Amino acid sequence: MPPRKTTRKRSGSSPSSPPPGSGGGTPRAVAGPLFAHPEPTADPKQFKVKHPSDGPAYKQIDELNRQHKIQPLPFPPPRGGVEPRLTLEQVFGANTAAIDKITSADQIVFHATGDCGSTRGPQTQNVVTDKMVTDFHETDTKEMPQFNLLLGDVVYSFGETQYYYDQFYEPYRDYRAPILAVAGNHDGMVAPDVHAASLAGFLRNFCADTFVVTPEAGGLSRTAQIQPGVFFTFEAPFVRILALYSNTLEDPGVISNPTIGHSQLDYLKAALNRVKSETYTGALIIADHHPPYTAGSIHGWSIEMLSQIDTICNEAGVWPHAFLSGHAHNYQRFTRTRAGGRTARQIAAQ
Repeated sequence: MPPRKTTRKRSGSSPSSPPPGSGGGTPRAVAGPLFAHPEPTADPKQFKVKHPSDGPAYKQIDELNRQHKIQPLPFPPPRGGVEPRLTLEQVFGANTAAIDKITSADQIVFHATGDCGSTRGPQTQNVVTDKMVTDFHETDTKEMPQFNLLLGDVVYSFGETQYYYDQFYEPYRDYRAPILAVAGNHDGMVAPDVHAASLAGFLRNFCADTFVVTPEAGGLSRTAQIQPGVFFTFEAPFVRILALYSNTLEDPGVISNPTIGHSQLDYLKAALNRVKSETYTGALIIADHHPPYTAGSIHGWSIEMLSQIDTICNEAGVWPHAFLSGHAHNYQRFTRTRAGGRTARQIAAQ
């Protein structure tokens, strides 16, 4: 379906709301989830908060890399024990009718996009989100997306809260479905000489305890997501997604080492064993930011991460149908064939 671009009056932030990116105010609790601003609006021409060059910061980062002084950063444990879980029904605010509609349609459709933030202005990002919004105009309602899964690097360059409005809330103001996310290296990185906790903006806007509108939304109607943490199992009709956090390095992706611990390996083992014990028959997907393997990109493979995941999958006897990741900044699709049992298993990596 071709994009339906319309010209619409733009409604700004609520006068009582703090300016986007100001960091002022506290999250505002609401009764249930909000996914899109009530009035569709035209695309912005410029950012509300000008993004300065990150060149000086990256000069320091490059030097620290040369000295091998940049390491993966610890992160807070998720809510919910060894295998934190979140369901689409919870994300919908206990809307069982919406879940029943998906189930009766016998299929689910969702978006998956990665590295969507931008420091240069809103135009290129809105080209993508405008097309995604047109998918809600499908004549067959079962073809409409039920959620979007962001594959990391939501906000550049260091996940700062002051840029969440321009790089996340504004582009998706007309996207009328839930948005979940795995954290990317830029979401967890901390700029040199900046005294901020790693993942602070991400946790505030994607891992809230309950449905709240954060000051970063700048008056727009989208609640923070209620993910239990940076790794968790997301369950929806016909699909189960195991979300991992591959940490803050440019390369490689790291899900376990002595610095950050082994909680994600314990989680993955528990999640796959539950898949096996329940004889789960839906689609099984693993998602993170760094690709386990890539080609033709400025980024390389995450060999140790892939080996750790392979080991656990092999021990559990459970393999995913697909592995979704971002980071490469181009579209790649690999099909991996795992021999074993009576038939070979194909795994799509995108």
